[in-house]
Amino acid sequence: MKDSSKKKVLVIGGSGFIGSHVADLLSDSGFNVVIYDSKESNWIRNDQEMLIGSILNKEDLNNAINGSYYVYHFAGIADIGESRSNPYDTINLNVMGTTNVAEACIKFGVKRLIYASTMYVYSNKGSFYSASKKACEGIIETFNNEFGMNYTFLRYGSLYGPRAQEWNGVRSYVSQAIKDKKIKFNGSGNEIREYIHVLDAARLSVKILEEKYIDTSINVTGQQVLKAKEFLDLIFEILGYEKNIEFDNLHNHGHYISTPYKYQQKTSKKIVPDEFIDIGEGILTLIKDIES
Repeated sequence: MKDSSKKKVLVIGGSGFIGSHVADLLSDSGFNVVIYDSKESNWIRNDQEMLIGSILNKEDLNNAINGSYYVYHFAGIADIGESRSNPYDTINLNVMGTTNVAEACIKFGVKRLIYASTMYVYSNKGSFYSASKKACEGIIETFNNEFGMNYTFLRYGSLYGPRAQEWNGVRSYVSQAIKDKKIKFNGSGNEIREYIHVLDAARLSVKILEEKYIDTSINVTGQQVLKAKEFLDLIFEILGYEKNIEFDNLHNHGHYISTPYKYQQKTSKKIVPDEFIDIGEGILTLIKDIES
């Protein structure tokens, strides 16, 4: 996608896992990328601008959004465990912060707000993280109904790859295997996930700037479907270690088992990459990232 004409794109939460990769691809596509985050990005590029601020600070947020053509919103609490421990902070940052973002997008005439959601909006799992994402989608849809604000929801599946947070499921299991030659898994191992490498997800996150994705919800999931125990076996095989997995069959800590889908009135399109990073290659790159 090269029809950017140096348009300003603000990437809120662009210092994080998926946000930083999307920011890089936007820059590669010729956009003028500005990252707005509460912390300095470890991956900021010379052709990107960094702004430090919170989505709860309306003045700083308005200054950042002013002049933006598109706004990507990745900020907020995304760790299910943290959301369970800090429900107020999760709701305050995720919901009120998103409301501030939407108001500013209306005020400054942003072409489209691209909101990072989750497959957990289909589920009764995911604790306050899931609840906050459902609320944010509803709020953004209401801004669309009331003020005509264009949006796209990106409902991400099981992301993995370089730059992941320590609590990211795949990264934590690979780290355990490297450090302890053992993995403690919260669940039975029969949990099914559609794994997608973060670079594939980032490419799809830029592709959705096409006009046909305006005012739609997109499931950003992979084509590589594995049971958790199959994925864990693969980690040990790649590392060349003897398999050593301890399953906690009593707890899955708020995660769904085989599917996030529960009956409710939510519709979306699914988008997958035509070419994608093989899961074995993806694990290899993650191992290198962790060891470095």
